[in-house]
Amino acid sequence: MTEDLRVAYAERFGLEPGRVPPLEGGEALLRMLGRSTCRAYRAEPVPEPLLRTLLACAQSAPSKSDLQQYSIVVVEDAAARREIASWLPSMPWVAEAPVFLLFCADMRRDQRVCALRERPHANNNLDTVLNATVDAALALGTFIAAAEAAGLGCCPISYVRNHLPELTAMLGLPPGVFPIAGLCVGWPAARAQVSMRLPPAVAVHRDRYDDGQLPAELAAYDERRCASQPIPPAKQKNADVYGTTDRGTWTDQVSRQLSRPERPGFRAFLLRHGFELA
Repeated sequence: MTEDLRVAYAERFGLEPGRVPPLEGGEALLRMLGRSTCRAYRAEPVPEPLLRTLLACAQSAPSKSDLQQYSIVVVEDAAARREIASWLPSMPWVAEAPVFLLFCADMRRDQRVCALRERPHANNNLDTVLNATVDAALALGTFIAAAEAAGLGCCPISYVRNHLPELTAMLGLPPGVFPIAGLCVGWPAARAQVSMRLPPAVAVHRDRYDDGQLPAELAAYDERRCASQPIPPAKQKNADVYGTTDRGTWTDQVSRQLSRPERPGFRAFLLRHGFELA
């Protein structure tokens, strides 16, 4: 198991991990370290008892002050699934996955709790948006961990936020509820490649934030990642502005994507949909 963890670490970061002592729960750690996003699924349903158990696992995630400010919509209607997939033509797995879930931040339920108890809800503000989003994200991550432990594959879909008005109307999401991500779930047709991540030296800080070595670390990361996982021209962002290169790097791709605003109407949508953002 120790050697398997070393191999998985090297695959994840392109770096040697150093000494890895024997660890309790090694199989679970190995599964998490070696996880990959699944975009190809077998034509095999996920049994309803298993799905119910995974949803229960998602509800077991930590929640800010036990407020539980999230909801999960299981999109079962075939016509609705096809319509959502039609909005995302570059992601056919949205229609092909046996299960599609929508994880939502939800302020509405606790507003109703306050009304039922005849007390004011005085927290319609930006902090609640953040807390509800984190609650939903924790439930999403916990669902993914549980699903992958059961042998399923998952693919989060942030692009659903490109179609907030349409999703809101289709699924009847009331004011105070908005999607943070969709999730495709199913039995993997094949094991996907592990995506090489930034080195811990960049993402993990000790006592104080320190990015003094960031340029050098990023250059080395680009080189390692591009050696085995170059970004092909067809997947390079905003090629109409920047053209393409034969071997796209991570920093080039990130800067391409972030050089143009994404979802500029998101704040306006939230303001129309019951959030004050004060």
